[in-house]
Amino acid sequence: MLSRSARRSSGRARRSPKKAKLRIPAFDAKLFLDSTGVGRKIAKFQPREIVFAQGDPSQGVNYIQKGNVKLTVVNESGKEAVVAVLGSGDFLGEGCLVGQPICMATATAISPTTVLVIKKDEMIRVLHEEHEFSDRFIAYMLARNIQVEEDLVDQLFNSSEKRLARTLLLLARYGAPGQPQKVLPKVSQEMLAEMIGTTRSRVNFFMNKFRKLGFIEYNGEIHVHSSLLSIVLHD
Repeated sequence: MLSRSARRSSGRARRSPKKAKLRIPAFDAKLFLDSTGVGRKIAKFQPREIVFAQGDPSQGVNYIQKGNVKLTVVNESGKEAVVAVLGSGDFLGEGCLVGQPICMATATAISPTTVLVIKKDEMIRVLHEEHEFSDRFIAYMLARNIQVEEDLVDQLFNSSEKRLARTLLLLARYGAPGQPQKVLPKVSQEMLAEMIGTTRSRVNFFMNKFRKLGFIEYNGEIHVHSSLLSIVLHD
């Protein structure tokens, strides 16, 4: 018959494996988007370098770690239009996730840009298995859809002056998480004209007006002040 001390020792021995149970670290979405690994790699681009071109095979999703990218579309007659300017924290090329076989736009860096390229299979795996990441991605896509709707309303009903002011504020990321970037990525008046659907001369007129009113500083670089909101909010 075992003594009391032997029985206590035996009980401790039986319970000890529970203490040795390994804990799987929680998934970190930010770490995933900031690092390389299986099915993902980092690519760097200089201004005017193409991230992907319209008509290229759509094979993965791109996440902008830093920098800025413009999306352009060319129609059958060769006319090019800027449809969006994206920055840090934005995804692009997500059409592959719903079976889009080719890229529908050309993505071009407009400043030194670092992109995380995530292969389609890896992106689908993470979306299925990691709720933190899928929640973040879904929230991003919903916000992007809302902005597309607002862009359409802006194009249909607002004056070119309001459209320009709103575009400058969006490029400065006013209203986005974090602090706005008051100095804009290098963007020409021609590009702004394409984005808001007007002429370069009209853009030049309004840019000079905004500068005289103190809403922006414009001397090679564009510095946007929050006072520019008054143009958008003015009825």
